[in-house]
Amino acid sequence: MAAARDIAEPKGRMAGAAGAIPRHHYAAFAVMVALLLVAPLFVYPIFLMKVLCFALFASAFNLLIGYVGLVSFGHAAFFGGAAYITGHTAKVWGFPPELAILAGTAAAALLGLGFGLLAIRRQGIYFAMITLALAQMIFFVSLQAPFTGGEDGIQAVPRGVMFGFLDLGDIETLYFVVLAIFLGGFLLIYRIIHSPFGHVLRAIRENEPRAVSLGYKVDHYKLLAFVLSAALAGLAGGTKTIVFQLASLTDVHWTMSGEVILMTLLGGLGTVFGPAVGALVLVSLQNYLAQIGSWVTVVQGTIFVICVLTFRRGIIGELGRLLKRSL
Repeated sequence: MAAARDIAEPKGRMAGAAGAIPRHHYAAFAVMVALLLVAPLFVYPIFLMKVLCFALFASAFNLLIGYVGLVSFGHAAFFGGAAYITGHTAKVWGFPPELAILAGTAAAALLGLGFGLLAIRRQGIYFAMITLALAQMIFFVSLQAPFTGGEDGIQAVPRGVMFGFLDLGDIETLYFVVLAIFLGGFLLIYRIIHSPFGHVLRAIRENEPRAVSLGYKVDHYKLLAFVLSAALAGLAGGTKTIVFQLASLTDVHWTMSGEVILMTLLGGLGTVFGPAVGALVLVSLQNYLAQIGSWVTVVQGTIFVICVLTFRRGIIGELGRLLKRSL
């Protein structure tokens, strides 16, 4: 009986704690939405849409690394794979944008399921290397497959009309559609990490053997988290294809996986708003330092080293620590 209570009580505590959402998160979310609503008045909308796509990508990756503790070096496969499927279905099959993005997201989820089934039973560096190897396979398939366009990629992807009345050819309309997709994905991730499921993921990250001893099917939870992360990364990749009307090898290259890791670490690993902030900083650097060419990667590497050595919690993590100390 005592053992039964020991198993049941932590589950109950997790379920109860899942509803306890910090109040300051509501204020931060309201500020973020307000800024994003007025941002097109001051900043080029295409740049903002790129930031939103990568912010969603980084948030999806953070769901896996920040809340489950699984380091994937292959998330570019889901981002780029969805980009190619979205581009192909929109341009060749004539799908409307909502169905094209949905097809890309579904393809990323299926790809995530396949990756997860092969890699999820491994841990640490072995898990990371398996995901990297599988992602490299997707890269070479993308390079050789006829429908991907090889090194040219899929170009001139039509933006189309969403739901029959939203003309995505209009930049303002496109921006608010992308903003809605980002907010929808962000809120879904937020709900996941503050649900009983999310608290089990944290328990697995903190002490996996104890989670197993309490009766949780750890591999099932990790696999579901992996598929959810892959699907949301695919949603970001499909949306990016509609925005830029292009799916290319850059989207599936291993450097894309490195960039999303850098975004997450820079913003704050395991924080709610950190990945979005990290995406904003990194995309801004790439945009405004583009004139220095390949030296951009040197700057990114320098930032990564500084981040690891000086503020390991990331931008949002350090700000949160300072606020707690001041209070």
